Amino acid sequence: MTGRTDVKHFKCRIERRIATLQLDRPDRKNPLTFDSYAELRDWFRDLVYAEDVDAVIFASNGGNFSSGGDVHDIIGPLTKMNMKELLTFTRMTGDLVKAIVNCGKPVIAAVDGICVGAGAIIAMASDLRIATPDAKCAFLFTRVGLAGCDMGACAILPRIIGQGRAAELLYTGRSMSAEEGAAWGFYNRVVPSGDLDAAAQDMATRIVTGPNFAHMMTKTMLAQEWSMSIEQAIEAEAQAQAICMQTGDFERAYAAFVAKEKPVFEGN
Repeated sequence: MTGRTDVKHFKCRIERRIATLQLDRPDRKNPLTFDSYAELRDWFRDLVYAEDVDAVIFASNGGNFSSGGDVHDIIGPLTKMNMKELLTFTRMTGDLVKAIVNCGKPVIAAVDGICVGAGAIIAMASDLRIATPDAKCAFLFTRVGLAGCDMGACAILPRIIGQGRAAELLYTGRSMSAEEGAAWGFYNRVVPSGDLDAAAQDMATRIVTGPNFAHMMTKTMLAQEWSMSIEQAIEAEAQAQAICMQTGDFERAYAAFVAKEKPVFEGN
């Protein structure tokens, strides 16, 4: 199965085993709609089976990452829904995060400009994050009268930046600067605006030239071990590593080491 590029509610291209996604409403700072939420969820769910994609870049567009849920297309209609309809929506948005976490491929968020609300959640759910000095990331839910515990934020964000820092951002809804994000470990790197796309491509290329079956196993373990004891995690990693030791990439790496050559991995 190949990765889908025939999408309607965001942009997607696949080149050299790297999928690049962009929300495509730059005139409004790339808000999410009901349709783009659902299509992104389905795209990441299908990515598990895509054999031509080994890494994903969720890129900015027009100088911004995403302004989150569209005020007119989402927030307005939500005020008129009943409890069952609201729960259907909140579960759907959470399913997008679960799909990103469980897609089996490393995801890199390339963050420029506005990255707020659900946009901040997408960046948070990614495996790696690169930002420009202009990146402004905010979990705005309290600003619209909602709890900060949206789409897994209270579980995931503290694991990235720490409980106290996460609590501040989730209670206040204030923006986290690129400098703070880098110092707190939210961003892996901050690069000049003109270098963002190249830096993300470089990181993705380094990933896809590695042992991609093993990368899938690493992502799986990073997600699953959150809820394990140390003993369970060590056993799970023993099993995961034994599986990886049966791959051709493990043998290729050994043969290349013996020959004093750089290994060429094939992902199996």
